[in-house]
Amino acid sequence: TSMRRSSIAAKATFKVAWDYYRNFPDLPDEGDENTSPEERQRILKARSAVHLRAAEVVKQALMKNGGIYIKLGQHLSAMQYVLPAEWCLTMQALQDKNTASSVEEVDLVIQKDLGQSISELFSEFDPEPIGVASLAQVHRAVLRSDGQEVAVKVQHPMVRTYSDIDIATVSVMLEFVHSVFPQFQFMWLGTEMRESLPRELDFRTDKSNAEQVEWNFSTHANIPLTVPRMLQATERVLVMEFVRGQRCDDLDYLRKHEISPASVSREIGRVFAEMIFVDGFLHCDPHPGNLFVRPRDPVETTHGYNFDLVLLDHGLYRRLPSRFRYEYAEMWRALMRGDKERIVYWSRKLSGTDLYNLFSTILTGQTWETIESKSLTAATGPAQLDFSSMRAKQPDLLRQITEVLASVPPVLRLVLKTNDLLRMIDQKLFADQPPSVQQHAQMLSWLRTSHYCLVAIRDARASDISH
Repeated sequence: TSMRRSSIAAKATFKVAWDYYRNFPDLPDEGDENTSPEERQRILKARSAVHLRAAEVVKQALMKNGGIYIKLGQHLSAMQYVLPAEWCLTMQALQDKNTASSVEEVDLVIQKDLGQSISELFSEFDPEPIGVASLAQVHRAVLRSDGQEVAVKVQHPMVRTYSDIDIATVSVMLEFVHSVFPQFQFMWLGTEMRESLPRELDFRTDKSNAEQVEWNFSTHANIPLTVPRMLQATERVLVMEFVRGQRCDDLDYLRKHEISPASVSREIGRVFAEMIFVDGFLHCDPHPGNLFVRPRDPVETTHGYNFDLVLLDHGLYRRLPSRFRYEYAEMWRALMRGDKERIVYWSRKLSGTDLYNLFSTILTGQTWETIESKSLTAATGPAQLDFSSMRAKQPDLLRQITEVLASVPPVLRLVLKTNDLLRMIDQKLFADQPPSVQQHAQMLSWLRTSHYCLVAIRDARASDISH
């Protein structure tokens, strides 16, 4: 019931707040002469233990409630620049901890939305889902009408029932935590969920988004992107072409099919650069479960690669206004040049704050020292900033980060989240690659970013001239 779900969330919130209030020690400044290195390590260990306990309590509560709460946990797992590593690692487990609805429940949803039962619509229907997410699950099936193999995405039956009360509960939880810890300014998470979830809960939006992105890339025969063809959609049921493949970060699978992780990384980067800088139509949830790799024979393709990237789950997209794309491109161009004056200017335009150095760090995943010394394009390997260590050295860092995130427009927060998810994929893809491969890949990444920045700036200026 709604009362039970709210009670579980409230108990977890109070328990975590109390643990932090009673057991979380203050961390003296790094240069504090009254604190020995041993004492500082003891304090850091105590703080880490509280983080772990709190994250586990919240994770268990999210798992009990499921649905939207799992979605919240998955969002938190990507916030490496804000949350302690203990929280992010704990929440990452939620990517694969969704509870499946029974086949009987699935049949009821299909009957209500499509007017026919599973047995009437499909000659085959695998009762075990091939994927279970926070809002829905996917089954392999065969259409009785023409024998086509399809994937059937079905919304969990109770998600919509509890969505409004769950979002309200999450908002109240965030407000309560803020009242206990004024530095915690993440009320925008509740606002973001309130805006995004109605779209994600209507699978007709999923279908129209997929068709739009397929059209956007229809002229890019050299990019190995595949979007499953959408066949039928209602609010809670989506029938689409079945495409075989495996998660893009499955290194064993890539090795088995002799697919280069560096090539996969490069083409993922190219796809999302096109979305951000050119099309202004961005898939905002590119975790590895939504990006599959399908082996191909290069001779049979127009792009020449031995794989396709299969883009899944099209519920969460954002349109990026042309003015935003222009300012975002100018910001990146200033970062690539290490032009502090332009970085300060465009950072203020984009983020609405004067914390240009922190904003630049969040945006690039590189240190401000690297950016300021004009060495960004020489940075090697995927960005892997250790924000936990940075917070230990700069106690005021969390307040500054929350100030930046609370100030930026919602569309920029989603772009930052997308960037973080793509960096996490890169870190996995390059986990066992030699430094020379990482260095070459990063160099190509900076060149690609520079190219797309120039394209976006050129297009924006051409548009201004034409008007």
